[in-house]
Formats: sequence, C-alpha cells, structure tokens
Amino acid sequence: MADKLDQSPKSWTESQVSTWLRSIGVKEQYIEKLYEEEVDGRILVTLDVAFLKTEFCMKSGPAHYIIQKRDELINSRQKSQEKKKPPKTEFEQKNNQNQCPSTTSEGRPPHIPGRDQDDLKERQTAPKQCVSTLKEDCRPRPFDQEGIDFIYVKHRVLQPESGAFNLTSPCHEFKSFSIAAGLDRTRLQAKFAKEVLKFATGCMNIRSNGTIHFGVMDSKEDAGYVHGEIIGIPVREKDIYVDALDYIEKSISSDKEHVRQCVRPPRFIEVMDQESTEKRYVVEVDIVPLLSIVKSKVYAVRLPNFKEETNKLEYEKETILRRVGSKTEPVSDKDLGDFYQRVKDRDALREEAEKNQFLSAPDFCKDLGRKLTMLMTSGKKFMEKEKWFILVTNRFKPEDLCNIDWLVNMNIFCVFDFDPDSKVSGLCSKYLEHHTANMHSLQSYRKSDDMTIKEFTIDLHLFEQTSWIFCNGQTDFKGSETPCDEMTWIKTKMTFFSEAVSLICKQILPKGTFQVLFLLTSPVEKPLLHTFYEFFRDMEGHEDIICICESQKNFQKWQSFAEGSCGTETVNNSSVVGMKMSHINATLQLIQPIKACASKHLPVFVKGTCLLETQLEEKMYSLEIVTVNHCDETSEDFITEEKANIEQQFYHGGRVNWLNFWLAEHKYVGEVIERDAYHEVSKFLNDALKWNADETPVNSINIYHHPGSGGSTVARQVLWNNRRDLRCAVVKPSNPAGVVAQHAVELREYEEKDPHRCLPVLLLIEDSEKEYLDDLRNELEVAVNTKRIQFVTSCFILLSCRRSYDPERKCKESPLQNVSVTHKLSAREKRKFSGKRQVLEERYEPDFILTFVLMSEEFNVDYIQQFVEHLLEGINRKSVVTRLILYVALLNTYVQNSFISQSHCEALLALTIHFEMFHQHEFEKSLSPQAKLVFLHLRDDKTHIESIRIIHPFVAKEILQQLLGSQQTQSSLAMDLLNENVLFEHRFGREEYLSFLRALFIRRARISKGDKYDSFFSPLIEHVCENEKSPDKAIELLEEAFQRFTQNPFFAQQLARLHYTYEKFEEAKHWAETAAKQQPNNSYILDTKGQVYKKWFQAKYKAIENDNKPKTAQNTAGAVETALKAIECFQECEKAAEADMDNVNSSGFFSEVEVGCSLLKLITSLDVFANRANGHSECMKYLLTDYIPEGVEGPWEPFHGRLKKLHKTMQDALEWISEDLSYFQTDIGADEEETPESPEEKISHPLTWLAKKSSEYGKYFSESYCTALLKQGQSIPANLTPFQKRMIICHLGGGNVTSILSKLSDQRDAVHLLKSMLSLYPSNPVKAKFGQRDIVNYIVAHISLNCLSPLTQKVAPLKDLQALCRQFPSDKRKCLPSALFLLTLLFWPEDHDTELEKETKYEIVQSAVEHMEKGYWTKKKDLPPRRRRIYTHFFLGNGNGLDKFVHKRKFESVTKGISVSEKRMKWFRGEAWKKPEIAEMLKCVSGWTEDGVVYLEGPQKKKFSIVPLHVPSMPHGNENITFYLGFTFRGPVACNIVVKK
Repeated sequence: MADKLDQSPKSWTESQVSTWLRSIGVKEQYIEKLYEEEVDGRILVTLDVAFLKTEFCMKSGPAHYIIQKRDELINSRQKSQEKKKPPKTEFEQKNNQNQCPSTTSEGRPPHIPGRDQDDLKERQTAPKQCVSTLKEDCRPRPFDQEGIDFIYVKHRVLQPESGAFNLTSPCHEFKSFSIAAGLDRTRLQAKFAKEVLKFATGCMNIRSNGTIHFGVMDSKEDAGYVHGEIIGIPVREKDIYVDALDYIEKSISSDKEHVRQCVRPPRFIEVMDQESTEKRYVVEVDIVPLLSIVKSKVYAVRLPNFKEETNKLEYEKETILRRVGSKTEPVSDKDLGDFYQRVKDRDALREEAEKNQFLSAPDFCKDLGRKLTMLMTSGKKFMEKEKWFILVTNRFKPEDLCNIDWLVNMNIFCVFDFDPDSKVSGLCSKYLEHHTANMHSLQSYRKSDDMTIKEFTIDLHLFEQTSWIFCNGQTDFKGSETPCDEMTWIKTKMTFFSEAVSLICKQILPKGTFQVLFLLTSPVEKPLLHTFYEFFRDMEGHEDIICICESQKNFQKWQSFAEGSCGTETVNNSSVVGMKMSHINATLQLIQPIKACASKHLPVFVKGTCLLETQLEEKMYSLEIVTVNHCDETSEDFITEEKANIEQQFYHGGRVNWLNFWLAEHKYVGEVIERDAYHEVSKFLNDALKWNADETPVNSINIYHHPGSGGSTVARQVLWNNRRDLRCAVVKPSNPAGVVAQHAVELREYEEKDPHRCLPVLLLIEDSEKEYLDDLRNELEVAVNTKRIQFVTSCFILLSCRRSYDPERKCKESPLQNVSVTHKLSAREKRKFSGKRQVLEERYEPDFILTFVLMSEEFNVDYIQQFVEHLLEGINRKSVVTRLILYVALLNTYVQNSFISQSHCEALLALTIHFEMFHQHEFEKSLSPQAKLVFLHLRDDKTHIESIRIIHPFVAKEILQQLLGSQQTQSSLAMDLLNENVLFEHRFGREEYLSFLRALFIRRARISKGDKYDSFFSPLIEHVCENEKSPDKAIELLEEAFQRFTQNPFFAQQLARLHYTYEKFEEAKHWAETAAKQQPNNSYILDTKGQVYKKWFQAKYKAIENDNKPKTAQNTAGAVETALKAIECFQECEKAAEADMDNVNSSGFFSEVEVGCSLLKLITSLDVFANRANGHSECMKYLLTDYIPEGVEGPWEPFHGRLKKLHKTMQDALEWISEDLSYFQTDIGADEEETPESPEEKISHPLTWLAKKSSEYGKYFSESYCTALLKQGQSIPANLTPFQKRMIICHLGGGNVTSILSKLSDQRDAVHLLKSMLSLYPSNPVKAKFGQRDIVNYIVAHISLNCLSPLTQKVAPLKDLQALCRQFPSDKRKCLPSALFLLTLLFWPEDHDTELEKETKYEIVQSAVEHMEKGYWTKKKDLPPRRRRIYTHFFLGNGNGLDKFVHKRKFESVTKGISVSEKRMKWFRGEAWKKPEIAEMLKCVSGWTEDGVVYLEGPQKKKFSIVPLHVPSMPHGNENITFYLGFTFRGPVACNIVVKK
C-alpha cells in the first residue's frame, strides 16, 4: 500500500482514499459511502467532523477518528518533507524572501529602504495564508481600452512589477491595500490618492505608460503570498476611489489639467473566487502620458498623508518623482539639473514609441473556417454521426436564431442554457420547432443513491430526446425556479451544477464520446465561467471543449478566466472568435454527414406518402421508424468517403446497418444476399396481410436463429423492403410494452383521417423475452379494442427475432408462424455466397471480411479451428492485449450479447488519450494484429457508446480453448477477471460490465432463452465442475465473487446449492443462512435453505438404507430432525411467497409434501412399527393421537409435537396446491423470466405430481389391506373411522378437487376408482353432516363420474347435490373457493326452471361470484393476467341435470397434435371455437355488451355481468351477442363472443 499512497494525500484518487481508510480500520459501509460520493484527496483534506456526521450519517466516533488520522497524516507528511528538503540554492533563498519577511536578531523587522513605514505595517498585517507552490499565471487587463469585460481569478499571479520597457508597454505596480480598503472615507482616499499620484507623476516624468493595481500582493513582505498574486479588495462604494483623484488639484501646483488628462479614472475588475461568494475587486488606474500633453514638462507633487498623531491630513514637501526599475523614487537634488536637461531626450523617445505603435502591422487574417472545421470534426473530413454534443450557451441575438440549422442537425445530448427566456424567445423556442426536448432544471440531475445510472437515464429520457437544462430559472415556468443574480446563483445553484456536470462526464458519457461546445452569444457572466471550470475539472482536460464566440469583447472575459486553467495557447487553439453565426452555419453544414433539415416520409393508406415531422417522430422515442426515403438525407460526400468502410464493417461481422441496404439499393455496392428465410418470412407476411374476417388485430411471425447466423439481417431486410407499403419500425430495447404499444398506435394513425383505414404497422422486436412479446401483443389488442377499430386485415404484425440453438425444432413446433435461420446453407444460398465471396475477396483481404468467409464455410468446426490456429501464431501470450482478448472471449463464450466497453479496455491498456481527434486511432493502434482481426467494434444504437466483442461466439470459444491451452484453466482466467481491479472499479459503464460478470457466475442456461440446454448452475460453473473436475475451484470462484460483489446474497445462494450438490452440508447450511440473513423475505432464498436440509435428509436416509442395520428410533433421530428442519424452512418459504405480490413461487408447498412423504416412509419402516402385526395401527396411533410408544419416547423426545402435526400440515399443503392449480392454467411458464432466484426444482407436470403425492399421503395413513380389497371390488370392514375412510379415498385419488378432476384426462381405471371412492361416503350424505371439504370432494367425484360414465347408477341426481350444497356455511367468507365454484356450477339456472327458481338460483350464483372475485384477485397478485391465466374447468352444454356440464378435456381432440403454446393461442384467439364439433356439444347463450361489459339477462330483467375470457374478442360498440359459458374459479366467463347478425 505504501507505494500506492506515497504521493501527497491531496492528489489521491477515490480508490486511494478508500485504500487509506481500510488501512486505518474504518468500517466497509463508510468506505463504500465515501467512494460512491466521489471523495478524492482534494475533498478529503477539506472534510470536517460535522460534515461527515450530517452528510454521511456517520457516528461521532468514526467521524472524529477519520479527521484525527487525516490531520496526523498531513502533519507527518509536512514534517518529513521539511526534513527531506536539500540545502537551498541562492535562487531559492532569494525567492523565499518574497514569501516571508525576515526579522533581525531583536525580532524587529529590518529597515527597508525606498518604502514607507505605513506600507510595511499594512503588509505585515495582511491575512496570512498557506503558500501554494504552484499558482496559475494570468495576463493583466488590456491597457487603456474602453468597454472591456474582464475578470481576474483569486490566487492567480500577474507578471512581476516592471520598470519602463518601451514607454508604450505599461509598467506595473502592485499594492495589496488589504488594510487600507477597510479605512474610513478620508483615510482611504488620502492613501489611494498618495499611491496613484506618486506612481502617476513617476510615469509621466519618464514618459512611460503604466498601471497601478490595488488588491494585488506587491512584494516580499506580504507573508504567505506570492508576488503579483491577485487577492482583491472589498469595495464599499466605487465613488470613494473615483473622487480620490480630486487630490490632483490640491497636490499638483502647476499643469494640474495635464495630470487629469494622463491619469485615467479607476477601473474595477471583479475577482472570482471558487471558495467564497464575497465580491472583491482589483482597482486599477492607467497612466497615459501622451507626448501632446506632457512635452517639455516635468511634474512635481505634494503627496497627501493622513497623520494619525495629529489626526489630520497634511501634504508632504513638493517632490519630483521618477520610475527607476520597478520602483518610484524622488529625483535627488544632485541629479535634478541632469533630469531637466534630458527632458528633450525623453520626449524624442516617447515620440518614436508612439509612432511605432500606430505603424504596427494589421492583424494577420486567420483561416477561421478551417479552424472551426478541424475542431468540430476532430481532424476528420466529417462530423461524426454518433458524437454527442453538450451545449453551454447564454442569450441569443434574434438575428442569430435564423442561422442554427447546423445545431438542429447535431446530436445534442443536453443544453446548459443560462437564458431564462430561452423557451419564450431564445434558442430553446427555435430548437423546439425542429425537435422534441425535455425541460429540466439543475435539480433534475440529482441522482438518489438507490437509483442506478441506467434507471436515471431512462427516467430523464436521456439519449432519446435532448435534455434542456435551464441553469438560471425559466421565465415561462410556474414552478419554483426563478432567475437570480450572479452571486445568488453561485451561493444557491453552483453545487447542483457541479453535480450535474460530474454525473454526465464521470458516469453517463465516457471520454471521447462527446464534445462540449460553449456558444457565447452575449456578454459572459460569472456562472458561465464557473461552468467552464467544472467541465475542465471533470473531463480532466480541455481536449473536448470548444468555444465559439462572435464578439472579441465578449470573449475577453472568458479568455481571462479560461487561460488560468489551461494556458493562453490552448484557449486560443480551441476557440473560434470573430466568425458570424451565418458563416458558422454555412461552414458546418458542409461537414455534417446529413443534409440540413432533410424531410422524412411515411406511406399512407391511399398509396401516397406523408411528411413525418421530426418532433413527432422523437415523441415516439421507443421506435426506430424506417421511412420511405430512409438514409436519403445522407450527404453525397459522406457516401463517397465512407461506403467501403460501411460495407467492410458489415462483412467483418458488424450488425447490418440501414445504410448497407441503401448503398446496395442505389448500386454503390453489391446486393445484400437474400437468405431463404427472407422469402419464407415475406410469404408469411403477405398471408397475414390478406383479407380474412377471422384474423386478430395483431399477428406474429417469429425468426429463430443460431447466434451469429444472420437472423437480424433477414429481419431488417424484411422491414427495408416493405417500408414503402407498410409502416415499419424497430422496437428499441428497455421500453415498457405499454409505451411501445402507445407509440405503435400513434405511428399507425399518423396523418391518417380514418383509424379504420390505416396501413398495418410492422414492428421488429429483437432478443426479447416471450413474456414481453405477449405483453406487447396484449397491449396492442386492448388498444385496438378500446379504439373500437374495425379491422379487415391485421393492424399490427410483430416480427420477433430471437436466438436459439435449435431453430429447426422451433419451426416444427409452429410451422405457420416460425422461421429458422441456421449456419447451414441451402444449395441456392451456397451458390449466392460463393459468388459474393469471390467479388468481395477481389476488393478486401479475406481477414477483413471474416464473418462472411466463415458464413460461406457454414461455420465449419475444422475451418474455425484452423483459422484460430493461424491467427494465434506468434501472439505474445504475456501481453495485456492478449489478456484482454481472453477476458472478452470468456464473457462472449458464456454470456449472451456480452461486450466490454471501449472505455474499460482503455483503462486496462492504461491508455490516457490526450487528443480526442486521435481517440479511436490511438485505441486501435494499441491493439495487437490478432486483436484487430477478432475484435468487433460495436456502437450502442441509443447511446452511441463504443464497445468491443469477438466477431462470433464460435470464434470466441475456439480462441478461449487454444489460447488457454493445457497450462491455464478457465477457472483461473475467471478468477483473474474477477480480480482485475481496473475493470471492476472502472466507473464508466460499470453497471453493464458488472451485470455481465454476475451473469457469468450465476445465470443458468435456459433453452427458452436461446441457450443449448437447461442448466442447474451457470455454464461456467458447470464447466469447472464437470470438465475441469474441480468443484472446489468452482466453490473458490463463487466465494471470491461473493466478496467482490459486496457479499451479494444470490452468490451465497449459489454457494449453498453448489455445496449441497457435492454433499457438503455443513458449508451449504452456512451459505444458505448467510443468504437468508440478508434477504429474510425472499422466498427463493428460503426455498434454497429448505433444499439444503432436504438433500441432507435424503443423504442421511440413503446412509440408513445402505447400512443394513435394523432401523431404530436412535439411529434415525438425526434424519428425522433434518427432515423436520427442512419442513420448517419450506413453511417459512411459503409464508414469504404468499406475502410477495410480484412473484409466484409455490416450490415451498411442493417440497414440504415431498419431504413429508419421505419422512412418513422412514417412520413406517422403523422396526418398532414395521415388524409387528399391529405395527401400522401402532404407527397411526402415534402420529394421530397423544400416544407415544416406548421404543420412540426417549430418542424422539424433541420431535413428538411436530410429528403429530405432520398429517395436518401435509394435508394443508396438498390442499393449497390443489386450489392453486384449480385457479390457473398449468401449462404456462415454460418461458418464465430468468432471475437469479428461480425455484430450485421445477415440477414439470404438477397435475400428475399432485395425484401421485395425494395418493401416497393417503397410503401412509390408511390400512393398506382395505385399499387392496376395494381395488379388487370387494367390500371393506364396516368398523373404519371417518378419518380412515377419508385416507383411503385420498389413496384412491379423491383427496382434493384437482386430483379428482385429473381422472377425466388420465382415464385408466378412472370409473372403477371413482365408484370405489363414492362407496366409502355415507349412503345418506345429507344426514351425515360431514365437513365442507368432504362435501366438495363428494360432489366433484359425482360430476366426474357422470362425465366419464353418464349412464351409471352410482351418480346422484343434481337435486341431491344441490341439497348437499346447502350445508356450506351461509357466511360466504367462510366458504372454500371450491365450494363457491360448485355453487355457481350446480345452481346455474336451467331453461325449464320457474321464474322463482331462477331468481333464487341467480341470487346464490351472484353471491358466490362476488366472493370468488375477491379470492381471485388475492390469488392473482400483482401479476399480468397472461402470467396467471384463469382456467376453465367446465362449459355449459346442451344437456340437462349433470349432463349439461361439459369438461374441457372432452373437446381437446379438436386441437390434437399441436404444441401446447400454439394450442393455447388457438383457444385464446377463438380459432378453435369455430369447429362444428364444439357447436354440437355447447349451449349458445344470448346476452349483450354495454360499455365494454358482457351481460346476461337474469330474472325480472336483472343484469348479470360475465367476465369475457378474451378481452380483444369483445365487440366495439353496444351489441347483442351470443357466447359459450365457461365455469372458472373466478366465476362464469364468456367465450367465443359473436355479434348477433
């Protein structure tokens, strides 16, 4: 650490401050907080205890400790530096005298000749301040010029005081004046007049121009300051100084008016201070002794002097003064004669000097046009399309506003506008005529700690629309932001400004991606100067800062301030001064790649085109709209210059660009090959556009493609070639489906009169989740429905492009909707590729069109192997560039769509690029030849930020294998990557980099996400465990990642899973508890904790089984304890899952039942229960009553209570699962979103699982011989208890509603089993008065039996079942959801019912539905309906009694042989309902729609509302309709709604 921190604390970076804090033992939470708040060395030395406590919420102890240690450190550094100082040179000793007044041995100041004693007193009492060894130089104000707006900056240093040089160049004298400035009027004026007249007559007598400066440290006696250092003085009233010159008349006896003419009035130059808001000035007086005034004269003066002893003003004796070197001295008596004699000589010299001054050559005319061009293009031929500009500006002149086409044409990220009227009459109002912009204040850029940069940019719509920041209020805005004066701004808004600049330059835009443009169109005020300083500091230099200013006068003040930061030459080199706005406008339009104010057009329904306004296009920010004349706005010169580059980038492996198609279409380059998939998609698209009355408003076409096989090119080609006939757009990533749908509807209806007659919109959605597509489809259907659009063809076509490792399988699943793009080429494609390759190889080296070459070789494994082998020949394996190649290859191999930002790469290669114009060149120059070939430079579509990846995942994988060879493993490389601090801590683009790194270690592979297989761990971790055969290495990696990612609980969760997989249960328990401690309410983490104990229990059970010893209570106690602990954890998981309204996680219930069944198996196999005649009943007695057998009493003492509750908790869990499955479809979720927190083990067929586990549960609690008798059709003993009968029913499959209904699909032996179940119920159930659950199961068994065997004698008539329902609680809140479901089903009125019967039944149904609806919303949580789609169990058929209930399974045959998801869509969209088989089975119910609600007519004309199953099938107006009625756990639903003709 010592070498890291050997420089001065003041120059430490944030990381070094963190390192020092760690070394003194400060808590990590405080270190992180200080790091996040960007505390570097400069800030560290200014902190105090109060600030640490208030701003960082630090406790007093640590705050005091940090400050104490900081002070000790600074003091020790200062002492050690003093010790180290070498003996002073003569020059340094001289210099030092300028800083500290020496004293004589008696401690008195020595006599100082040539100076007044009161001067000395003033200098000694001047405020002492620490001497800064490095202070910036600055120029003085231009001499004797009127109307110059100039400014000084405190602590900058003027050139030393000087004597006469060439008479017209002024000599200078400095006065600190710090004490005098505080005197009363009389004393102050006397002092000021004395100094001015002394200096003035001295200058006039030797005929030299001069300036005397008050508020500038004047010599060696000003302790703590440098000679010439600007301090400034407070000025109460300026007229005090102006009137002080009235002493001329009293002090000069002859030629008073000459002195008046030569002494200019005082000038007050403001001093800017970064630290303080107090106004200070340097007061300057210019002396101009023109020959025409002073010729032949010598001036004597009586200097005024206020005597403190007499308390009155006196005049000294008359003296003739002259400038000698840098001093003003009296002419001695002996020199007086000579002085008079040489007056003529001095006049002659003055005359010569004045002549030379007026004869000086005129200013050389600079080529400002070229300078402007070079600055704006960074030395290239054109301005970069993707470069962002930050504009800082003040009030525009009206005539300049007509010349801003160049500005309108630029990529403006944000504007810092100091004109409060800008939106009313300034630049903003003009800009808004062409573009959309979001109005912000400086406070808008305050980012809260819990917000990521990505969330922040999305929140402010940065990168989508220009952010217009009103830095000094906005006059037309009613909010609290009001304009204020300069000093108030510095006090109140300066901090917000600093934060905004720091956020943009340090976290949002990396160096080299943007330029800051100061556009100074009116006088410069202080806040604008502060702005320059903030940008200069946060951008770490001036390279990307340009200043444009028409007026030299306005530029002076800016220049005087900016020079101090970066020197005169730099300021002049990066400023364009004196060019009119109209000239700037014309010059810059020539170098912009896009023609100014180009118009864009969209196709319209009546086959013409319409103009697309840019502002309206920008308001649809979630879409990249492809217009009819897309790319036509590109300038000819740009095309000529860049076409080869654009083509080569594409064939090297870059993503296809619209310009690629444009260039091919306009024959600048050869055609882009149309793959077979392109023609398939085009055919699907044409089919979807044909007239079809049954079409839905939204159609989907899916392209599934191998990674890097050109799927995206096919999709974009379809859009490009249809842009003249359809409205086409690409959906930009990270926009919510609701926003995209809103913009898509706006695009469809843009400039169309009739919403029913619009062109369809073709939307391309790339690499999105299936869930997002469903959401988007749903939102669009709802929008069409809400707008009541009558559609004949599709209104929207969603073209989805997703990666997949098995595109062909996806095609087979849905051949009418899915298209595959693979690496394999058809014969036709091979011919095309071969021809194209020949053409390209004539123009480019094969290495530069690499991906195309690989593509034409069909990504042949051997070819890739040879290519990589050849590529890596002679590579320097030790170089940092090779390390970078390995890191990128590792990420690209395991993490889809991963990359590393160029900014990260530069940090790793330790590039500090000083000239932006060579930025990209410098980066590429630093790469090895191999890296240049395999790295692909990407540019983010939205942010334009550059990053790199390897040209193809296959190449990345091969590079990884060959470069690592046998010496190094992937695990050691991953460990190096984790510990690569430069990358890990690099601030810019950190969130994205860390998300890729996190995914590398914890994201599981999912087929549904385009991966090859479903994995249990991340593919890297699986590789380390299986291929490297070292689970310990995998554990080590995850442990390191856990520490690196500030002890992230999801890494701890993975560690728990990894440990239990390898049966390291103690460690697994430690990690599971670590994760649960941090996330006590996360059901997925609690599930993992339960799984640890579950696996541990299974391992113990297995060991007991393999032991071949008799099972006793003693040797099974450990296993029983672990099983109970697992059940306890799963119950915690269930509670957390129930409370979580945003996720559905039922894994706790499933796991609890599984552990319970295994535990029952263990208990029943114990010697004490298994090896006796009455063993089973003994076991039941133990589990169900207070009885404890002797054999288990002692060893199982801690468990008795919990084991006796086992049957109840398992019953509850099974019931919960049954109820959940009754509500919602079970076939959803194959494509559930991937989070680090997916449940451990997904139950793939929950219905089958439930039937099996319910039966198993029943088996353990029932007498096995009874079940066997029943299965053989024999009668069972009459002395069974109700509990035993219930358990036998459960074992037969009648334990819950879902298990009974599943008999309808799994029909093997179902009728016999249902009859056996029913035989166990009392013969007169109404009298038997059994529980609510038993009634439900009994009724459902009858309905199921009737569905399977309508003619059987066993089925009770409907009336009996209705009578039985009356035993349900009259308070419907106490009814089970299944009981309410049965009320709606059994009491649905029949045609032959009397009015009174109908009324009674409707009331029962209505009351049940009311409570079902509440239960449904609780169950559904805050999830979109498509994630919890309600399941319809029965439909209303044409029969009577129980025959009128038609189960869903009865017409499943209609959609046989289709994939689950497609089948669901067929039902959902209504295609399947049209089949004649269904019309025969189901009853057609009449009703109507009113204001979007479906109604049925109840008795006495009462309205009965029904939920439509598929909202988009609702008619648009109020219509009479027919529909089929379905019964769900939400209540009755309407399916297949058809408007009555």
